[in-house]
Amino acid sequence: MPVGLADIEAARAVLADVAVPTPLEESRWLTALAGGEVRIKAENLQRTGSFKIRGAYLRLSRLSEAERARGVVAASAGNHAQGVALAAQLLGIRATVYMPEGAPIPKERATRAYGADVVFAGSSLTTALAAAQEHAESTGAVFIHPFDHVDVVAGQGTVGLELVEQLPELASVVVPTGGGGLLAGVAIAVKTLRPDVRVIGVQAKDAAAFPASLAQGRPVPLTQLATMADGIAVGAPGELTLAAVREHVDDVVTVSEDLLARAVQGLVERAKLVAEPAGAAAVAAMLDDPSRFPTPAVAVVSGGNIDPLLLGKVIRHGMAAAGRYLDLIVTLPDRPGGLAALLTEIGSHGGNVLEVGHARTSPALSMDEVEVRLQLETRGAESSATLVARLRECGYRVVS
Repeated sequence: MPVGLADIEAARAVLADVAVPTPLEESRWLTALAGGEVRIKAENLQRTGSFKIRGAYLRLSRLSEAERARGVVAASAGNHAQGVALAAQLLGIRATVYMPEGAPIPKERATRAYGADVVFAGSSLTTALAAAQEHAESTGAVFIHPFDHVDVVAGQGTVGLELVEQLPELASVVVPTGGGGLLAGVAIAVKTLRPDVRVIGVQAKDAAAFPASLAQGRPVPLTQLATMADGIAVGAPGELTLAAVREHVDDVVTVSEDLLARAVQGLVERAKLVAEPAGAAAVAAMLDDPSRFPTPAVAVVSGGNIDPLLLGKVIRHGMAAAGRYLDLIVTLPDRPGGLAALLTEIGSHGGNVLEVGHARTSPALSMDEVEVRLQLETRGAESSATLVARLRECGYRVVS
């Protein structure tokens, strides 16, 4: 491999005054699920809100004076953009960043605030990458790849060095994965120091380029991507990162959108950490099958740059996936006090009414009946099942 432990250790020296060593937080929530110790590597608390500053700064710091004078250009859905923008600001280099249309507003604004010029190009990272490369060819600016470069991989690998030092008894590490820069760097560092540790990458199910690429031994582009996890929505791994993952990574698994939402919601509720969907992918994998990962295990939370509007939607979706919302259609007698009696029964069993609507005209109803549509907030799937059973015991016709 063109990147080794010595390269990652050298990267840490360069990054000493730039990237902060992020904490390894205890997680009683995930520990209880896994039946063994689980910790969270909180890269969402890193400068720029993600691990990306590590690789971006190392790459830019090694440019020659002539290259720095030409400026740099990058493409990113947001986190790499911020890493490049801050690194360029710290090093006095002009930066242009191409972002896909619809990139999260906070990521765009932060990138501009660090001093970079932002240009929107197309609807996907693939299109933005092509535009950035064209910009590099036409202007002479240095293209800063988001993952497929030795300096980027070495910089991201410093996360792995910290993990082994912070938890010497580490048995497995779970890493969110898009193009593979973070996964490759962490795997090289961890496996070199501790070959017995299992390293597992996690991709969004509908944006998972690694499984097919690993099977065919070459980067295989996806024809489409469909995930809210924009930070790991990458159409194909790079040559360098694919080779590193093949050599050092034990497995790459995928997670659904529901699991990503549950992970974001769980991190907020249980760990008091804000993560974007991509950053929460490792936690999502643990929620899916905690027995898959030997403990002590570490879930890397790779980023926390999430639009507050999306955060609200994701939390609601996560609560729904966890059974915290319940939609009911209840048929009851159309008489005074009927609705009040129903709502009293719901409230006494822990249901909180969010929405309520009536329907009196339906072929399924008799003339003295009314159909009530309810959306409730409950304590979870078990509480919902108990509530539905109780309403049926009371004689209500209930469809959930």
